[in-house]
Amino acid sequence: MYGRDPWGGALEINATDSATDDDRSRNLQDFDKAALSRNLDETQQSWLLGPTEQKKKKYVDLGCIIVSRKVFKWTVGCIIAAALIAGFVTLIVKTVPKHRHHNPPPDNYTLALRKALMFFNAQRSGKLPKHNNVSWRGSSALQDGKSDGSTTFKNLVGGYYDAGDAIKFNFPQSFALTMLSWSVIEYPAKYEAAAELTHVKDIIKWGTDYLLKTFNSSADTIDRVVAQVGIGDTSGGPDPNDHYCWVRPEDIDYPRPVTECHSCSDLAAEMAAALASASIVFKDNKVYSQKLVHGARTLFKFAREQRGRYSSGNEASIFYNSTSYWDEFVWGASWLYYATGNTSYLQLATTPGIAKHAGAFWGGPDYGVFSWDNKLFGAQVLLSRLRLFLSPGYPYEEILSTFHNQTSIVMCSFLPFFTSFNRTKGGLIELNHGRPQPLQYVVNDAFLATLYSDYLAAADTPGWYCGPHFYSTDVLREFAQTQIDYILGKNPRKMSYVVGFGNHYPKRVHHRGASVPKNKVKYNCKGGWKWRDSSKPNPNTLVGAMVAGPDKNDGFHDVRTNYNYTEPTLAGNAGLVAALVALSGDKSVGIDKNTIFSAVPPMFPTPPPPPAAWKP
Repeated sequence: MYGRDPWGGALEINATDSATDDDRSRNLQDFDKAALSRNLDETQQSWLLGPTEQKKKKYVDLGCIIVSRKVFKWTVGCIIAAALIAGFVTLIVKTVPKHRHHNPPPDNYTLALRKALMFFNAQRSGKLPKHNNVSWRGSSALQDGKSDGSTTFKNLVGGYYDAGDAIKFNFPQSFALTMLSWSVIEYPAKYEAAAELTHVKDIIKWGTDYLLKTFNSSADTIDRVVAQVGIGDTSGGPDPNDHYCWVRPEDIDYPRPVTECHSCSDLAAEMAAALASASIVFKDNKVYSQKLVHGARTLFKFAREQRGRYSSGNEASIFYNSTSYWDEFVWGASWLYYATGNTSYLQLATTPGIAKHAGAFWGGPDYGVFSWDNKLFGAQVLLSRLRLFLSPGYPYEEILSTFHNQTSIVMCSFLPFFTSFNRTKGGLIELNHGRPQPLQYVVNDAFLATLYSDYLAAADTPGWYCGPHFYSTDVLREFAQTQIDYILGKNPRKMSYVVGFGNHYPKRVHHRGASVPKNKVKYNCKGGWKWRDSSKPNPNTLVGAMVAGPDKNDGFHDVRTNYNYTEPTLAGNAGLVAALVALSGDKSVGIDKNTIFSAVPPMFPTPPPPPAAWKP
């Protein structure tokens, strides 16, 4: 029998071979040595050598992958070591005392801001919410509108009382709401950092909800608006009213007349500005924002068609007399342009004739003083913003450039190097030239100065020129800081003119609700006079109220009956809030550059007309 020889030769298998094992072993020595030198696979070796001890494996089969045994050992060892180190570090962290990094304490401007906003809670009229947070106030004037049978507006509940009385004047109230909305549009991050963004929006909405009740806000065309609720006759007539009587608003039981206006361009345009600016604040609430925009359009249309001053020939001329409506045309049109993106409003705001009537080109002692009466300077700053960031070009550039230059000139007049305005010995700028109640004007222009410096910073402009001299934007901020610091206590009397801020502030504020105790006693019209004439401090603290302020000699009389020193107002506190939020927090947190332009479409400036054909 023959088989295949795996070593290269023929293999004869003889079943009858009886050779001994020794013979077979000797015969192996006779095989070809060359054949044995070839590489043998494991099967051949097993045939040749027989059973041997298996070699130690060099690889580890993990099922899904085969890895080197050495790599496997190193990997497992590293994992175990890392786990031990991590556990050791965790043990150290848990046993070592923790040192928490607290945020820096809020600055004075932030602290004052929180208090200044509380004043608006104390001024609320109508059914108060549970979260109003003024313990001595309650719901009041729930019959406003219904108690006057001559008016068509039967639901005028809500809004804000103007000052230390219970009258609701729409003109200064609308200005206050516009100022608050403007500050939110520019500085939402600062309000958020102060944890006051929700609060200030709630304040604005309380006011705009009321304004929507004071005209037919669902109509496209109207013929009247409400100018005020309540009456301020101080002559001592037979009928009780909101000035003659000294009672808590909650105890009012006399009728409150409603004053309507049929030709009031200034009032309607200011109300339009309030609703238009608020529509930007509430742009994320599309239904409400559009309702505000529609109301603003209707009011501004009425303002343009029914010309006249709201205070002409009536009681408002005593308290809030409007000197012109042309500045409200520029102001209201500017806000409507930002709220709608409709260029017809921008065209109106930049019409040279309207600017001329508003006093943009003739100056005067009060030029650059921003107030509830004159909004021209505020409108110029607002439109300078448009030129700085969007530069719409022709046909708006000429008047926008003029407004921008005039804004720069007014900012120069605020600096101590110039003599446009006097200053008290204590450093307070006399924007109203020594007349009473100066602080409301100071806070407004402090806000505009800070805002304009932030505009320039956002436009990468380090400063501006006053004649041949260049001034850094920091100078404007320093001006605003010195004025607000004066109001907060850095003055010759060391008195804070914001109630509740600091340790020394007015205790006898001219305010009915704060001066009459909440003691379950209802005083009649004259019954509250004893609290008006008392020399004792108010039983209720009107937190955040900025009083009228000192005189031109830095003097101040904390006397309740002297409203020229001790009465706060909505318009004044709105300017204070705006100035405080602009100065608060981190200086590097500037304005919100884009939100105000959210409704403005991309601009493609119209090229100017070609020159006339050349004629030889």
